Amino acid sequence: MLVSAALYAGSTHGLSLASVVLVATTATMVGGFLGYLIGRSVGFRLLKRYGRYMGLDERRLKVGQYLFLRHGGKIVFFARFVALLRILAAMLAGANRMSWARFMVMNALGGMCWSLLFGGGAYLFGEEIKRVAGPASLLLFVMAACLVAVGIVFFRRHERELERRAEMAISDRQ
Repeated sequence: MLVSAALYAGSTHGLSLASVVLVATTATMVGGFLGYLIGRSVGFRLLKRYGRYMGLDERRLKVGQYLFLRHGGKIVFFARFVALLRILAAMLAGANRMSWARFMVMNALGGMCWSLLFGGGAYLFGEEIKRVAGPASLLLFVMAACLVAVGIVFFRRHERELERRAEMAISDRQ
């Protein structure tokens, strides 16, 4: 929708780029906030209850909380640029008890940058962006999949150490 609105603004000048980016940024912030609230209210209970079906035991849930405590801002910011992660990051941030204020700042920054990059790109490059958007999205998805694979390998190799750090960090907070 963002790319289509920016293309329309660029070709007809019926809309301003600023209004397209403002609406997209606002929408992404509101959507992220709602996802955070859902994750905060029921996410952790669902992960705790059904996580075992995905290999998430108590220790791994603590590691998730620890990782969001340490790197949650980066996760929320960069997830904006990857389709599936864009949807899940806010709920995971809420479920893992990421600070509301930090989430809102990183959600807003990520939403603004995403809206400016994709909206501005579509506005400036017009029809060419349609040709590039598909491969670029695919490239970002492949890069995200590679990062997830590297993360899984790293996690498997350092799982005990991460569990120890998570236990210390979370027990200090309680």
